[in-house]
Amino acid sequence: MFKKFSLTDKLLFAAAFLSLLFSEILYFRGSKMEAIFVGIWVPSILGFGIYLKLIGRAKNE
Repeated sequence: MFKKFSLTDKLLFAAAFLSLLFSEILYFRGSKMEAIFVGIWVPSILGFGIYLKLIGRAKNE
């Protein structure tokens, strides 16, 4: 399943997952505002990954 993903894709996915995990840890430890701040990183990281993928495709055409 992961054979189609490049190393960059895997690293960005890992960064987004770790950000989500860290956000949940912060939330359950009582730092709710910090957890929300870190949780907002997840869609930003994934959006950046999509941007990189689109730029890579445009260069190959």
